[in-house]
Amino acid sequence: MDDPRIRLWSPVGEAVARLLGPYAEVVLHDVATDRILAIWQPMSGRGPGDPSLLGELDQLDPSGQGVYGPYPKLLADGRQLSSVSAVLTGADGRPSAVLCVNLDRTPLEQATQLLAGFAAPLVPRPQPLFEQDWTDRVQQVIGAYVREHGRPVERLRREDRLVVLRELDAAGVFTVRRAVPVVATALRVSRSTLYALLGELRGAPHPAEDSELAGAHEGDQE
Repeated sequence: MDDPRIRLWSPVGEAVARLLGPYAEVVLHDVATDRILAIWQPMSGRGPGDPSLLGELDQLDPSGQGVYGPYPKLLADGRQLSSVSAVLTGADGRPSAVLCVNLDRTPLEQATQLLAGFAAPLVPRPQPLFEQDWTDRVQQVIGAYVREHGRPVERLRREDRLVVLRELDAAGVFTVRRAVPVVATALRVSRSTLYALLGELRGAPHPAEDSELAGAHEGDQE
């Protein structure tokens, strides 16, 4: 059909259909005959020349400024669509055609269900299973600090590390043998740096002068 409206709006219909892949049907309707002028990626079994069943355009809300939607539609196979319609005017300013885009919401709904499944509410972990897992406590404290301050662990400043170490120390982590190398690895610092930070935290001139840290030194040497 050599209709100037098809020549005019075909690039638009083709562009939208390509962008939205197999999930969108684009339809160009003839206002005068209430029939389909052209259709791209048909999903509803319709084709050019079929009835449009648009209804009376003069009953549309003028505040829509020519574009209406998104509004819901339903196909016979149960698929739900989100639709947008644009009233296209001719040179005389009167409605000449209507361009409709019908987007299949099925992939979006499936993705939403999948994400909702992963986002299921978490329950408190069974504490008896983890109360002895001090390494998990190390990871938890450091990870929480990193997330809260938005700074990668390797970019933590001395003041940041002191705050973390203070919390780990209060949790009794450093009473555990072999805690120093584990914490140093998690903070991505050397053991000597960690000993210096602990000495600064506790006001000791040297870690060995603190009995607790001296024990950590002994455990580290085993």
